[in-house]
Amino acid sequence: MLDRFLELLNALPEHVIYVILGVSAFVENVFPPIPGDTITAFGAFLVGTQKLHFSGVYISTTVGSLMGFMALFWVGRLLGRGFFVERDLWLFKARDIQRAEAWFGRYGYFLILMNRFFPGIRSVISIAGGISGLRSTRVGFLALVSCAVWNLIWIGFGYTLGTNWEVVKERMTYILARYNLAILMAFAVVIVILVLARLKRKKGS
Repeated sequence: MLDRFLELLNALPEHVIYVILGVSAFVENVFPPIPGDTITAFGAFLVGTQKLHFSGVYISTTVGSLMGFMALFWVGRLLGRGFFVERDLWLFKARDIQRAEAWFGRYGYFLILMNRFFPGIRSVISIAGGISGLRSTRVGFLALVSCAVWNLIWIGFGYTLGTNWEVVKERMTYILARYNLAILMAFAVVIVILVLARLKRKKGS
């Protein structure tokens, strides 16, 4: 289904493709199962084939990502903690929200800055940021930096892989899967360290 969508996308006028790339980047933040990074990679591929301009793909996906992040930030700010914890929604589990709140207590704005580099929890970070009452102007700036850096890396890398979409898709899927695995393993190590440190403090008290 995704391949058919990308074929259709390739047949559209240039300005329409930019809009769709921006919308896909927005939706991917709001509804994580949407493969926004793959669609962004396809935009980079179209830059390589000279169908699109690098600046157009970069700006449209960065603006879309930022708007998606800030939309969920304001949802969290307006609805509040109780709404998400009490309902325990499928995409925004109560335990994930509570865990993200604990992270914000320790790392605050740093999580906003790094949100694009945390696969699978970007949306939770957006919601938790709003619930935590962080300053919206600072959040917006840091989220923009995060989106801009991630998209620059992702689009630039996709552009360098050539003009064969099957090759580009295979390589970028492989790289993204390995990256996601590395991040998950790093999270697991951090959690183990935190648990061991807590147990050590309890024994010492």
